[in-house]
Amino acid sequence: MNPADRSAANPGRFRAALRESPPLLWAFLYFFCLLSGYYVLRPVREAMGASADVQAVFPPWMIVFFTRHGLSMGDFTLQVLFTCTFVIMLLLQPAYGALVSRYPRRVFLPAVYGFFIATLLVFYFAFDSGMPGRGMAFFLWIAVFNLFAVAVFWSFMADVFDNVEARAYYGYIGAAGTLGAFLGPLLTRALVERIGIANLMLVAASFLLACLGCQMRLRRWAVEREQVRGLRSGETPMGGGVLAGLTLILREPLMRWMAATVVLGVGVGTLLYNEQAEIVRRSYADARAATAYYANIDLAINALTLFVQVFVTRWLLSRFGIRPALLLPALGVFLGYAALAASPLPVLVAIVQIITRSSEFCLSKPARETIYTQVPREWRYKAGAAIDTVVYRGGDLTFVWAHKFLSAFGSTVVFGAGMVIACGFGFSAFSLWREQRRLPAARTVGAD
Repeated sequence: MNPADRSAANPGRFRAALRESPPLLWAFLYFFCLLSGYYVLRPVREAMGASADVQAVFPPWMIVFFTRHGLSMGDFTLQVLFTCTFVIMLLLQPAYGALVSRYPRRVFLPAVYGFFIATLLVFYFAFDSGMPGRGMAFFLWIAVFNLFAVAVFWSFMADVFDNVEARAYYGYIGAAGTLGAFLGPLLTRALVERIGIANLMLVAASFLLACLGCQMRLRRWAVEREQVRGLRSGETPMGGGVLAGLTLILREPLMRWMAATVVLGVGVGTLLYNEQAEIVRRSYADARAATAYYANIDLAINALTLFVQVFVTRWLLSRFGIRPALLLPALGVFLGYAALAASPLPVLVAIVQIITRSSEFCLSKPARETIYTQVPREWRYKAGAAIDTVVYRGGDLTFVWAHKFLSAFGSTVVFGAGMVIACGFGFSAFSLWREQRRLPAARTVGAD
């Protein structure tokens, strides 16, 4: 019986899975620490994005520039932040492409995490000293951290596990991330009033140091898998152009549908995110109170995510493959937006937010990541990273401005547009599944 069959037959036997696959423990710990560190910081980012204190969020020169042109920064906080985030992603994509092309895995993996640890120390001093504009700098940084660090993680997992193992074990790994996402907001809620926002940077940095240790342990299994299957070693430079990721997206139908699915999934989430930010801005003037509020929301989302990952995700991927995991989130979002269009109550906005984010974490994301185990390394490290960074933030940018336009006509119009986007989300997910079926069954052998 293969690992997927055993996992499906005994969905609760995590110990059996660890015996079948020793690297699973280190992958579990790696993702747990990664999302623990991120979710310690996410409430700070959300509070900065919803803050009414423009002096804390934006640098003085930007405030002066907007004022001279008769514009209030407070009216365009998220639009400016999302636009700048997209620009940062465009600038960093060639740098990341050069890093993974010219240096082996043993160099660029710790280099990415070492950069984030070093910059967290800089933010410690920025928040400790009350530096003006710290909010914008941190908002941009954590967006880059979330996308690049997580993208690198899943690309690395595709080096460690093959397609059958991914379907059996990615549910466990996703659950580890959800447990970390539980711990992070709990730590933030417990510590932010006692130690302040600045010291949360040091807490997050310690989790990233643990990630580096897990990377070192997992490299051995990645090398062994490549040797057994005759794949090109990730311990040698990958080569290729620095913009190969974007080229692959334009050239390969599978990557194009992957990008479309990500963009439209981002779209339905961004519309809700902006509505939520408006509510928080009106209700919470204090950054610490807003931080605690967002921590509570993250806990609620992660509770549903963990339940689905433990009792549904592994069984669904092992028994039925990726199709239901790709399509069910789109159906849930469509029904949620339909309810909001009919009755846009605040409680329904919260419910649909929970459905949207949790279904991405526990169904859509694991399903998409299993596809990367069937394609060459350049596809997952370059095209996959480009989708998770430039394409993702391009979707953010598009829909944050679309929300600004749609919101002028009222919530019903916003949610009606969300229904249309949800339909596109479902179509692109179906098309992605159809393209994945065309991959040769033996693509995992000799794919590189």
